[in-house]
Amino acid sequence: MAVIHRTVLTPTKLELLTSWLPSRPWYHGGADGPELAKAGGFRLDDPAGEVGLEFLVVTDTSGAEPVSYLVPLTYRGAPLDGAEHALVGTMEHGVLGRRWAYDGCHDPVLVAQLVALIEGRVEAQDQNTSDTPDRDVTRSCEGPVPAGFSTATDDPEGTELPAADGAALRLHRILRPAGDGVPALPPGTLGHVAGSWRLPGGTPVRGLFAVLRTGPRS
Repeated sequence: MAVIHRTVLTPTKLELLTSWLPSRPWYHGGADGPELAKAGGFRLDDPAGEVGLEFLVVTDTSGAEPVSYLVPLTYRGAPLDGAEHALVGTMEHGVLGRRWAYDGCHDPVLVAQLVALIEGRVEAQDQNTSDTPDRDVTRSCEGPVPAGFSTATDDPEGTELPAADGAALRLHRILRPAGDGVPALPPGTLGHVAGSWRLPGGTPVRGLFAVLRTGPRS
């Protein structure tokens, strides 16, 4: 299980994201940059115990309306070969030293563990407490998962990792609350991950984080 260290990060995660988010196609915030607050998220464990895996939800209040983003991040003790384009930034960890933070959609360890979560082979972990499952994160899987995913591509709403025969793993970067608290699954859904986050006033909401579908989007 991943160990959560109570220590100082320099710069902080929110400081890193404040610089990085405006470069993303799915950034919908103000022209002067985001105004971010942590709103939720969860962790996954790396079976090898080397890579930190976090699904961070942040809310940006810089635009006309608040926007909540899903930002999967991986934390590594050395650069990931071939992933310079996915580097969010580096930080100094009070216990672990220098850490390289990457957009997790481009990190094979995070993608593999997200698929394992969808399949039910691993459990989501609490974002802030070691060795504690996060029961608020739900998932489903209705059949065999395609083997292998291609390079992640961003669009104005999310990030897509194609697989064979038109299947794809899609992460919802712009999070939208489900009206009745139960996220509706789009047609062709093979599996999904859903969770909760908090609106700026503190109201908890739920929505889809990721969807595995069997064919092209409608």
